[in-house]
Amino acid sequence: MSLLLVGLNHKSAPLELREQLALTESDYRQVLPILADGAIAREALILSTCNRVEILVETAETDALPAIINFLANIKRVAPEQFSDHLYHFADAEAARHLFRVASSLDSMIVGETQILGQVKESYKIASETGTARRVLHKLLHHAFHAAKRVRSETRIANNAVSLSSAAVELAEKVLGTLENRTVLLVGAGEMAELAAKHLIARGAGRILITNRTYQNAVKLAMEFAGEVVALDQLADSLRQADIVICSTSAQDYLVSPEMVRASQIKRRSQPALFVDISVPRNISPEIADVENVFLYSVDDLETVVTTNLSERQKEAVRAEAIVEEEVGEFWRTLQAMNFGETLGQLRQKMQETARLELDKQRGKLGALTPEQEAAIEKLLLSTVNQIAHPILYGLRQSHEYGAAEFAETLCDLLNQEK
Repeated sequence: MSLLLVGLNHKSAPLELREQLALTESDYRQVLPILADGAIAREALILSTCNRVEILVETAETDALPAIINFLANIKRVAPEQFSDHLYHFADAEAARHLFRVASSLDSMIVGETQILGQVKESYKIASETGTARRVLHKLLHHAFHAAKRVRSETRIANNAVSLSSAAVELAEKVLGTLENRTVLLVGAGEMAELAAKHLIARGAGRILITNRTYQNAVKLAMEFAGEVVALDQLADSLRQADIVICSTSAQDYLVSPEMVRASQIKRRSQPALFVDISVPRNISPEIADVENVFLYSVDDLETVVTTNLSERQKEAVRAEAIVEEEVGEFWRTLQAMNFGETLGQLRQKMQETARLELDKQRGKLGALTPEQEAAIEKLLLSTVNQIAHPILYGLRQSHEYGAAEFAETLCDLLNQEK
């Protein structure tokens, strides 16, 4: 029995190649039964995301790597030489370690991100449904999920914002405290605005106002987040309603001036307001920072937060790696015990078969026997074999970590060689 993991990721292969080899969940269901039909592997799982394509198998083959490479080449209609140099592969404990690191987001582009664990769980679900995840992969994946859970609960690896949009929300909480029922004004309706909206809503923000030069883009984003569209020429009036203003447009000049902010703060009775300018060039005048109870952060401020937080995540990753090592050791001990149990079962069966063969050889010397006598003799023989075998097998099981596994396998081989 052997584990083998073959794949490529954002560190080993360019995006263009990952796109060529990417597999959908529908592909999983179609190709997994073929992959795990016994010729290449007995169990199999596929994980394909924007950053990686990986195939994990349990196999009896000593050299399954070329077969897996050819399998991937055939299903994607890509010549092996186009991607083989970008592949990595791990066997046995190393394969388990890699999977545990992936599930714990230690191998992600952004260490500590949460999406990858859900993707691994979905891959496992499909492998279970197609019947290609069985005894070994069930154990392996549950250990991987336990490792990921420990990393989440015992470290702070996911506690710090590492994207500009999440850093903006982190600053908002520091400045304003709770974001519950706060009003947010998004100036711009692009990807950064969308990500910021997702983070803000997740933290409890109540009302989302959206303004954008292209009105239809604002409408589309408003529909996604149950927001309200504001005409761009009404921006000044909208500022007085907003506790948080996030600006991310491609405009080449300032859209928010000090005069606009002073006027809005008078109507807001100088309640604290946070302005985050993610635009380059800047769209919010830096002079608004001089207005009372107004807090302004630029993209450089956010990048400083992100850099600091990434450093903190790397520190936590050291602790997470230690957890992964513990879990890999625990899994490998479990797997070895499972394998050893199979070997002991085979040894007991071989002893019984040897006894039956010996009975067949001596059967002629026993004379005529009734069926009841035949059954009684066989029962006595097997009972005697089991009585003799039990303390031997028990002793081997108790000492399997000290070379007993190899000794039991040798006994099986010797018995198999006997005529």
